[in-house]
Amino acid sequence: MEAYLDNSATTKCSSKAVKLMTKVLTEDYGNPSSLHNKGMDGENYLRDARSIIAKSLKVNDKEIIFTSGGTESNNLALIGTAMAYKRRGMHIISTPIEHPSVANPLAFLEERGFEITYLPVDHSGLIDLKALSDEIRPDTILVSIMHVNNEIGAVEPIKEAANIIKQKNSTTLFHVDAIQSYGKLEILPKKMNIDLLSVSGHKIHGPKGSGFLYISEKVNCKPILLGGGQELGYRSGTENVPAIAGLGVAVEEIFKKFEKNQNQLYELKDYFVDEVQKIDGVSLNGPLDVHGAPHIISVSVEGVRAEVLLHALEEKYVYVSAGSACSSNKPALSKTLKAIGLNNNLLDSTVRVSFSVHTTKEEVDYALEQMQEIIPKLQKYTRH
Repeated sequence: MEAYLDNSATTKCSSKAVKLMTKVLTEDYGNPSSLHNKGMDGENYLRDARSIIAKSLKVNDKEIIFTSGGTESNNLALIGTAMAYKRRGMHIISTPIEHPSVANPLAFLEERGFEITYLPVDHSGLIDLKALSDEIRPDTILVSIMHVNNEIGAVEPIKEAANIIKQKNSTTLFHVDAIQSYGKLEILPKKMNIDLLSVSGHKIHGPKGSGFLYISEKVNCKPILLGGGQELGYRSGTENVPAIAGLGVAVEEIFKKFEKNQNQLYELKDYFVDEVQKIDGVSLNGPLDVHGAPHIISVSVEGVRAEVLLHALEEKYVYVSAGSACSSNKPALSKTLKAIGLNNNLLDSTVRVSFSVHTTKEEVDYALEQMQEIIPKLQKYTRH
């Protein structure tokens, strides 16, 4: 038996997406910028995927820019808009619990003279909306807030934040990192006053190396990759047609049964939460109600280092993660867990469990069975 519960790190690629990608790689392999029929075939795959994605967000096709994934989308959104609007102001607002692909570009901008304000978050990881309102200034050009935190699953009040931003300064742009929420929670940029939205393909059963950035047609964003002017000039470089085609298939599949998939995830989460808390020394972080994502659970285990638990579970073919998979190859103390005020003795004792639409109750039961057996043994071993 195997239980893959690290779906926030990556998901298994859709078999239908793999099949189409193989066809594009071996048969319809033309460069989409070429004027002959092979090139037109490539262009058609781009057009179809763009249309599918735009429909899922209820936006215009030309507002979808294909990228290599979430990191590039976040970098383009932050650096591209900061460069485009720096004459208007150099103040940006974000949070201390952002993914490194947001936190590091912000640090890059700070080194170049931009002022970054970080909003406080509560014990559940939710932002302080009053603080957001207080911090917006005439020279605030951008606010960047993730929709779902990748470690503890906190669902930020994006719609309320957007309303505050636009009321306080209608020219301030709003960027949302939706990498952990797209395909799991409803998110409609135009209805929710979102100007830029980042998404990664491999979090929703698309291929790695695929993603997109929604850029509202009203927004000016300078490219950070210069070259032949592909993707409406926003992102030069020959498009990764096989990955983009696969991404389109994955998006179509996940939105076809959106409500059913979402309900299934919530049911699995509720079940896991109830059962895992029966183990002595186990506590959970982040919201467990509607303010929590349906697929992410942060589990702290008193007296057991996260890396030790991770490898003990791995030996039983149960796969979880320690912190953000993208932060480094070796787990480090989480900035998110520090920001929510988690006890110091639990900072290095927290793992993340994350589900996908393909996660079964059998997998969850097997993982719980192994945790119930392994955790007491590890706690006994580490006690002094």
